[in-house]
Amino acid sequence: MTAFNDESGTGDALRRALGVNRRRFLSTCTAVGAGAIAAPVLGASPALAQDRGRGHDHDHGRGHVLVPPGKRGIILYTVRDATARDPLASDLPSGFREVFKQLARHGYRQVEFAGYGQHANAPGGANLGSVAGAKLLRSWLDDYGLRAQGNHGFIPPSWPLTSADLDTFKLNLEIANILGMDHMGTGGDPTGSSYPADWDVAADKWNALGRIARREGIKLYTHNHDSAYGFLLDGGPLDAQGRPTRSSGIRKLEYFLKATDPKLVWLEMDIFWAHVAQYKFHTYTAHDGSTREKVFDPAGLVARNNKRYPLFHAKDGVVSTTNGMGYDMVPFGTGVIDYTTFFSRVGERNYHNPMVEDDNSPSATDPAQSLREAKISYDNLAALRARRH
Repeated sequence: MTAFNDESGTGDALRRALGVNRRRFLSTCTAVGAGAIAAPVLGASPALAQDRGRGHDHDHGRGHVLVPPGKRGIILYTVRDATARDPLASDLPSGFREVFKQLARHGYRQVEFAGYGQHANAPGGANLGSVAGAKLLRSWLDDYGLRAQGNHGFIPPSWPLTSADLDTFKLNLEIANILGMDHMGTGGDPTGSSYPADWDVAADKWNALGRIARREGIKLYTHNHDSAYGFLLDGGPLDAQGRPTRSSGIRKLEYFLKATDPKLVWLEMDIFWAHVAQYKFHTYTAHDGSTREKVFDPAGLVARNNKRYPLFHAKDGVVSTTNGMGYDMVPFGTGVIDYTTFFSRVGERNYHNPMVEDDNSPSATDPAQSLREAKISYDNLAALRARRH
């Protein structure tokens, strides 16, 4: 733990960069050290549940709203049990139309799709991933004052593109335009590889897809999990297959950012998974064989590439030193990731589109849980204010 000894000054500099208060920083280092993983990655608890102010840019004695009302969104994956629910078997909101109505009541103004499937008994039927289905979805969005801001949908698996994949991709762009989206993307990483050659291929593919999307007026984005912010293997001794085994300290998606055209390819940072990456990938073996430390700073990366990150997944976590990730996922604003500091540091509040997400909201025993937790998350997102200095 010597790297975080406050006597050296390193600890203070690091916790300031990450937006972590001193007490939380020291307690986290102790807890994580006990788990034999030396990375100070867990932010200060925002303690937002008691703050329900919404709709105003300023409150007396407090800073400005960090996420304006029109930018408060949710990815529908969070409430996937509700869209998939049989309306003939439940009095709870079921299918897209009723879920849109409930989310609008909560205060949301944006949604991000995770596909266009719902229960077959819901209005419109099981699959709304068509031109006709998109027109129906758009009418419901308009009815409830919601805007579609993205979709985790189809990215062609082929490269070079097959005719069938190209046609499907173009259909998805047409659907995105009917829904009024500025962005269309995917829930996966551009590649699961750790090698530059594979990321170069992925960059070529995404540049080509981004060019097609741009002609249709859509910004194409990719979404991260933790591994995409791990370190690239780009040097040192080669393995038996002729692949590099050591790193220069460049992270995979940082490499991808530089290899792709900023006019063609955008990114959606999943802030939870970026913090998991901060926890997991903080040392690397350099080309010379030495072990070096480099703690990931998610907000810093966004701030340096702000226009490349039009969307966020805003999901929260509580400390875990046993699951290998550093966090267990919880509803937004009930965990320890310091979103006040994150949104303050990245700025551009009228540009970014944060989408609340909690993979664990659907419950097998509590069918109302996901929409109830969507309300909790909305209230906590709306309560975020810049700190007064």
